Amino acid sequence: MSLETTLTLQLPVIDFTSQDLKPGTSEWDLVRGNVRRALEDFGCFEALFDKLPVKLRKAVFDVSEELFRLPIETKERVVSEIKYKGYVGHSPTNPLYEGVGIEFADNSEKVTAFTQKLWPKGNSSFSETVLSFTEQVSELDFITRRMIMETFGLDDKYIHEHLNSTKCQNSVADGIEVKTKDDKHWIKANASQDSSFIVLAGSMLHVLLNGRVLSSVHRVMRMGTNTRYSAGLFSVPKTEELIYAPEKVVDVEHPRLFKPLDFEAYFQFTTEESGRRDSKALRTYCGL
Repeated sequence: MSLETTLTLQLPVIDFTSQDLKPGTSEWDLVRGNVRRALEDFGCFEALFDKLPVKLRKAVFDVSEELFRLPIETKERVVSEIKYKGYVGHSPTNPLYEGVGIEFADNSEKVTAFTQKLWPKGNSSFSETVLSFTEQVSELDFITRRMIMETFGLDDKYIHEHLNSTKCQNSVADGIEVKTKDDKHWIKANASQDSSFIVLAGSMLHVLLNGRVLSSVHRVMRMGTNTRYSAGLFSVPKTEELIYAPEKVVDVEHPRLFKPLDFEAYFQFTTEESGRRDSKALRTYCGL
């Protein structure tokens, strides 16, 4: 069956802007329930989050443009042996794409070291913008992860042990589209407001919660001829821990779906060949 992009379906929109959004309040419980339903049905949602000032949003894209305009030999100073953990670009199969992944973008020393590889004399505007962006968006990231874990009875200790490291990536892109739960359509996932972020559940959350939330299959579609920039914050598991579903999310109705897996090994598996980032890749790699 051919897949079509549909305009009739919309992603859930969840408001995180309330000043009363604190654990233990009715507002928290309401938003938490909306987050769970959205991730169960779509694997993603649009979050209204106004903690990132307009000035900082603009600065993120300004420094991204500055970076990508550097000579190719300069950008290649931050190429990583692991795909997407450094500069990626000028691929014969995807010639219009360039991306830069910065590991531990919440760590000032690592961001400064990364920056100095591109600008040996330093570039405080770039490093300060990356750190500020990461700090602000990490708040939304943590709230979302805490909410979904709480709904399945997993406590703060589990959250900190398994979901504590982050990275930031800036990349050239256009609009995100997300595949529907029945695999029949694509939904346009462009943010409807300037204060919006698209929150996408990943494969590791799918494993951690034993398939109880979707891992959103998504793609980026380029429209027109103008260059567009996107900035993303990615949460990744602690690499020294094997990823597996705890007993609280495994029962008769939800038997265990996956064997314990090493995140870095699985990540390498998905980048070795095209077609290994779809909904079947995880089952192929560690399904029971």
